[in-house]
Amino acid sequence: MNQIKITVDAIRAMKSRGEKIAALTAYDFPMTKLLDEAGIPFIHVGDSLGMVVLGYPDTTHVTMADMEHHMRAAARAQPKALLGADMPYRSYETPADAVKNARRLVAAGAEFVKAEGGRGILEQVRAIVSAGIPFCGHLGMLPQHVVEEGGYHVKGKKEPEHQALLDDAQALADAGAFAIVLELVTPPVANELTKALPIPTIGIGSGPDCDGQILVTSDLIGMFPWFTPRFVKPQVNCAPEIKAAVAAWKNSLG
Repeated sequence: MNQIKITVDAIRAMKSRGEKIAALTAYDFPMTKLLDEAGIPFIHVGDSLGMVVLGYPDTTHVTMADMEHHMRAAARAQPKALLGADMPYRSYETPADAVKNARRLVAAGAEFVKAEGGRGILEQVRAIVSAGIPFCGHLGMLPQHVVEEGGYHVKGKKEPEHQALLDDAQALADAGAFAIVLELVTPPVANELTKALPIPTIGIGSGPDCDGQILVTSDLIGMFPWFTPRFVKPQVNCAPEIKAAVAAWKNSLG
């Protein structure tokens, strides 16, 4: 197996080669190890752990301590994949907060950090990049704003949203982001952004034309049967298999 460590530069180079970037989430040692052994080059400790691991209704309840705990667990797998983490809700409200908390995640093992927003967080992005920490953007539907927006909505259908996405994406690229996640962006706009930007776009529910795709691994493998996003087609259905195995073992006890 090729053991060359994947870097930010390697992810950027995948766009120039036209090679699709496969990205998945992990929140612990064994899943990180499995994804790395499966050849996933981009592994993300997402604040989605709030719902699929910790049982919260959304990501706004996830703390820095939660992120550090799960980041350390994932980092112990020592993957060759690029391994990063979300900056949780309200952890980057000022440039100083952004750098302080990004450094906490790096100390826990993150090789990059991701935060939600465009021009509204540019000073924070510049501060993180100036501190020598790779930064990944996140535009479109912003899960940390789900409460104030009243749900999860596709972005880019209206012209003001379309133009805002273009301006935000270019601003993030200019500020030094190495990639941008596009979540629930209408596919034509995601395609336009992918063609216009010099850095990779990684889509989730944004159509097939992004430079890469990211999913919550629990959705991909059917490990969170109580809710599956409409844009996800599980590749395996683990939850009923686990319940069947547990029931079979229980019945074997007599």
